Amino acid sequence: MVWASSFGFRPSSFDPGLLVAKTRRVKVNEAMSTPSLKLKANAKPRVLSGHPWVFANEVEALLPAELDGEVVECRDRADRFLGTGVYNSKSQIIWRRFSRERAALNAAFLRGAVERAIRRRGEGRREQGAGVREQGAGGECRRLVWSESDDLPGLVVDQFAETLVVQIQTAAMEKRSALVGDVLAELLKPAEIIFRNDAPIRRLEGLPLEVHTRSGTTWEPRWVNIAGFDYWLDLQNGQKTGFYLDQKAQHPLVAKYCAGKRVLDAFCNQGPFALHAARAGAVHVLGLDSAEDAIAAARRNAERNGVKAEFAVANVFDWLNDASRAGEPLWDVIILDPPPFAKSKSALEGALRGYKEINLRALQRLAPGGILATYTCSHHMQDAELRGVLAGAAADAKRKVRVLEFCHQPPDHPVLVTMMESEYLRGYVVQAE
Repeated sequence: MVWASSFGFRPSSFDPGLLVAKTRRVKVNEAMSTPSLKLKANAKPRVLSGHPWVFANEVEALLPAELDGEVVECRDRADRFLGTGVYNSKSQIIWRRFSRERAALNAAFLRGAVERAIRRRGEGRREQGAGVREQGAGGECRRLVWSESDDLPGLVVDQFAETLVVQIQTAAMEKRSALVGDVLAELLKPAEIIFRNDAPIRRLEGLPLEVHTRSGTTWEPRWVNIAGFDYWLDLQNGQKTGFYLDQKAQHPLVAKYCAGKRVLDAFCNQGPFALHAARAGAVHVLGLDSAEDAIAAARRNAERNGVKAEFAVANVFDWLNDASRAGEPLWDVIILDPPPFAKSKSALEGALRGYKEINLRALQRLAPGGILATYTCSHHMQDAELRGVLAGAAADAKRKVRVLEFCHQPPDHPVLVTMMESEYLRGYVVQAE
């Protein structure tokens, strides 16, 4: 009876039924055991303030590499449970929380998280018992999943009508990519799912770069209607997921200032600001971009939509600094929507100089009472820094500048207040005397 006493039973009170139950509980607990990280005693990680990330230098010890992409718990120095996340020893961000509870990153969790993400974007309103599954992909263009903001670290999903474009940026989601595709197909029934796994950020997770479709067939470029305009999109090979949906709400917002005005759309990409301005009644619209393919696409889009706008290949900094333009008419509206200058924290100082320079040159080319819509899409640049850049440019240009609109990324790119990295797009629409 020695084996029985190891379970806490006295031989005189042995009950075979209790032994079976106790043994089952032990086996269940062993099966449910999850590897755990522990924070260093002297570390002050942001995870203690609600941030979902833990960095490699914040834990006592790393876990074996065979756990890369797997579910791992995290505990503070007092051994208190902080949540369940995904682990990757190859990344500086070794742990990303997806739940404050104990949870598995399985089909049920993925399905629930995607359903909640869809509901947050207005898709899942139930009418007469109609659920998320019955809504289908529909004809909208929007972001459906935004990584940690939707409890799915490293998963980004954009919807372009009946096509979904997926970016997978963590080892955990890479291991579950087929499952992700199955869940999206079940819930939204898209015509195709494109996996755009070619973002350089994947290298930081030790992941290869590749692009494929769920069906295995090539997705041919086509016209896609976004907010009333047709755009020729190559979702499989174009920039990022094919179109900058985060600025969709800004296009009509700026357009309301453009009727009867001369409008300069700098860093125009495929031309959405320019197209909206032209349809709103601008008397002259010029779009500039350094990428020849972007300008070709903008011209094609303008022709398709029957609006009058000019587009030219140009380096915006050089174009605005060209002394030969000093005698040209000033612009009534200038839009600055540049690519991220600060792609890393170390690049921020130089980026701030670049943002100030471009805003200063724009203010110098802006007519009295003119409108400047200026944006930054770098999460390393906070609102106070953008305001400081704009204030410095206004002072140097000797212009009195008033804020008309405070601009942010739209609600389908939700921001976590405990994670500044989830907010990356900010801007101002200002008027300069």
